[in-house]
Amino acid sequence: MVQIKSPEQIAKMREAGLVVAAIHAATREAAVPGATTKDLDQVARKVLAEHNAKPNFLGYGGFPATICTSVNEVVVHGIPSDDVVLKDGDVISIDCGAIIDGWHGDAAFTAFVGSGHAPELVELSRVTEESMWAGIAAMKQGNRLVDVSRAIETYIRRQPKPGGGKYGIIEDYGGHGIGTEMHMDPHLLNYVERRRGKGPKLVPGFCLAIEPMVSLGTPKTKVLEDDWTVITTDGTWSSHWEHSVALTEEGPLVLTSPDGGKAKLAELGIVAAPDPLG
Repeated sequence: MVQIKSPEQIAKMREAGLVVAAIHAATREAAVPGATTKDLDQVARKVLAEHNAKPNFLGYGGFPATICTSVNEVVVHGIPSDDVVLKDGDVISIDCGAIIDGWHGDAAFTAFVGSGHAPELVELSRVTEESMWAGIAAMKQGNRLVDVSRAIETYIRRQPKPGGGKYGIIEDYGGHGIGTEMHMDPHLLNYVERRRGKGPKLVPGFCLAIEPMVSLGTPKTKVLEDDWTVITTDGTWSSHWEHSVALTEEGPLVLTSPDGGKAKLAELGIVAAPDPLG
């Protein structure tokens, strides 16, 4: 069952989303050469405490940390550690969430550590982020879930990959519903699989975490012995971007973006819903 939210519930999710945005800002600043991924986890814990919010990752299915820190070939679910020291040229994806009064926010971004990154890595992150926004733009009344998947895939497939070949759209992980739990129905693929049909119609109160994960090579992944860390099977580096989004009567509201998605959606010719928190 898809959980449909009231305007009041969406406002509460917006509160949680802004905490996630604050964690993003703080961890992005802290992701410098010499920092450990455990350092970033501590930064996130401090932000949560400052906002009287709870972490939704810590303890989820036994996950041992507040955020996921996925470096280079790690696609998702990397566990923060004192042993992982960031170095110049690394790429890190940080995935995190927050809970306010039982309502969840969840978002991820890819950051570049230091300088000197290869152009294909910069382009990989850009393509992944822009495909997320293409999916967000497809959150319209009357569309179906598959239209979001199609928008993400179409954007990625249309981008020329430096050096030739195709980007790998990760197959085993995707977006999801979000609300009173972090992961809820429906599951959102980042590509179209016809066997799954069109999915539910998008109506006001529908909330999704839209999160493409893309690699420079294979779409295939494997899980390491810690039962969490997911890497590409060919060792190619990847990017992960995510926002939690609510569809309202007045359009999409990007719950985990500081401005509610207003500026970026305007570039795409879409008017973002008013921020319920003003």
